[in-house]
Amino acid sequence: MTPLATDLAPLATAIKAWGRELGFAAVGIADADLSDAEAGLADWLAHGFHGEMDYMARHGAKRARPAELVPGTVRVISARIDYLPAGPDPEATLGDSARAYVSRYALGRDYHKVLRGRLQRLADRIAHEIGEFGYRVFTDTAPVLEVELAVRAGLGWRGKHTLLLTREAGSYFFIGEIYTDLPLPVDARATEHCGACARCIDVCPTRAIVAPYRLDARRCISYLTIELKGSIPIELRPLIGNRVYGCDDCQLVCPWNKYARVSEEPDFRVRNGLDAAELVDLFGWSEGAFHERLAGSAIHRIGYERWSRNLAVGLGNAPPSPLAVDALAARAHDSSALVREHVAWALAAQRARSVGRT
Repeated sequence: MTPLATDLAPLATAIKAWGRELGFAAVGIADADLSDAEAGLADWLAHGFHGEMDYMARHGAKRARPAELVPGTVRVISARIDYLPAGPDPEATLGDSARAYVSRYALGRDYHKVLRGRLQRLADRIAHEIGEFGYRVFTDTAPVLEVELAVRAGLGWRGKHTLLLTREAGSYFFIGEIYTDLPLPVDARATEHCGACARCIDVCPTRAIVAPYRLDARRCISYLTIELKGSIPIELRPLIGNRVYGCDDCQLVCPWNKYARVSEEPDFRVRNGLDAAELVDLFGWSEGAFHERLAGSAIHRIGYERWSRNLAVGLGNAPPSPLAVDALAARAHDSSALVREHVAWALAAQRARSVGRT
């Protein structure tokens, strides 16, 4: 006989406590009925806001139907873990156009591995206590409406930049899920606290936040530097500045992030000095150095070619200097046509600004 939610209330309380013991900042439980979110998802896809992320359209409404993805799912355990690393002021790095800006989430180890392992340990703990049960762990690798589920699980509200926000910790955290057949009692949704604030919308360099709670990924710097496989649109290149992997602008200006907590997770500590590295130095890495230094990093997933493409754009936007020109010229005949194209653009941009200074 399937247990009632009221009978599982002590287990739900225990799951949240076990999650905190495992290092999660918060754990909540949501119902698996997301039918009222389908229309918004369909409209977003219909506008083409997903760009080249074909998998978003391919899975379609499946994202809003957990039981189709994992048959038998009636609840979703949603968990978040802080990732903000200690280090130099990110705005100082962003403001120094000779340096490379890497999104704070990617400065350490790939979060997919860390989060998935932590969620699996939580699932194992549940199984140890109650015996075998139906479940599946997700960490941003399947058609899952992560923010929607986290909102319904009471972990926070969706900000106008579309990220999850909490009053006590801002937005610098990862979220993951355990789909389960356990009819656990669900948590109440969090209330919203963005009010009239529109700082995230106003600060976006490429105007990717086309309306409150609505993002056109095709203009988002995170999409352009991570998801986009080909050429970055020429008109958007100058707006990217020195952001070579992702973008945090909308988070940096959010008032709630004054409460963001520095992560205690060792795997999220900065590696390779990426929180304040010079563009010229990173562009000088060989492909072997890229693989050696960034193995296990989220950055490694985009590959050396796209990493080089992004750095070339950053150098094109950097202050005119012989060092930048020499670094670019050294790869003017790169084996990659994609890299060559962006290097040529960057060299032209460097030279144009040098002429403007004379």
